[in-house]
Amino acid sequence: MAGRRGRYYPAITPDVLLRAYSIGLFPMADSADDPEIFWVEPEVRGILPLDAFHASRSLRKAMKQSSLDIRVNTAFEAVMAGCAQEADDRPSTWINSTIRQLYTDLHRMGHAHSVEAFEGDELVGGLYGVSLGAAFFGESMFSRRTNASKICLVHLVERLNARAFRLLDTQFTTEHLKTFGAVDVAKDDYLKLLRAAIESPHLPFSGED
Repeated sequence: MAGRRGRYYPAITPDVLLRAYSIGLFPMADSADDPEIFWVEPEVRGILPLDAFHASRSLRKAMKQSSLDIRVNTAFEAVMAGCAQEADDRPSTWINSTIRQLYTDLHRMGHAHSVEAFEGDELVGGLYGVSLGAAFFGESMFSRRTNASKICLVHLVERLNARAFRLLDTQFTTEHLKTFGAVDVAKDDYLKLLRAAIESPHLPFSGED
């Protein structure tokens, strides 16, 4: 993990967390069982350009055939719990109890959001992140059905574009995210994009569709 990292104890507040996002920092934990968190400031940042987002033809076809019900901000804590669960492709997680409480508080303040995939009454996938100005910071996603989290990502991007958001921060790039168009940018370039997005006019993430 490239970037500066500093140990921080759980006295952090939601307001401090928002300030950290505004200057390019975000928190993580070593494990779900470790109560401590630390700041991460990557030298190379992952972003998903909203004007160059790409969903494959097969995914678009799957979306048309899908019976999933996509909702927004109806099950935030359940989405965080799903993201924190261990899975075959994720034997450990950095989402500890401190992080879960902080982001739940941000959600109540209107700064943390979830996109959810339901099959009937069952939550089968989702993602969550933080909004600040016209910037959205993606945190984590999970899926219990084929393509559930991917479909949530497509809906997230459509929502951000409809509301004139300028930046979708993925923190780091992965091979999975690169298939959607994610790229790496140097820290200084990222900070310029971040400042412009925070100051840019936009519609609220939680506004009516």
